[in-house]
Amino acid sequence: MLQPNIINVIPLENYMLELQYENGEKRIFDVKPYMKGEWFGELKDISVFQTVKVAQNWTIEWSGGQDIEPKELYENSKLISE
Repeated sequence: MLQPNIINVIPLENYMLELQYENGEKRIFDVKPYMKGEWFGELKDISVFQTVKVAQNWTIEWSGGQDIEPKELYENSKLISE
């Protein structure tokens, strides 16, 4: 199944993201399990974490270039509204 495209991302408290999709779904994604190592560890800095935006390829990325695949975002997030 193809997942819908992300149209907006909102950084939340506790390193969570609200993902808004083109089909109207809103989902919550927990970034904490990804914040390992030097590169993704930079996201522990809340000012860096809050730089998240939607990238051109329908995924998200941070100012340092960190990104997470669209499929992973969709499959590992929790639906909060449709």
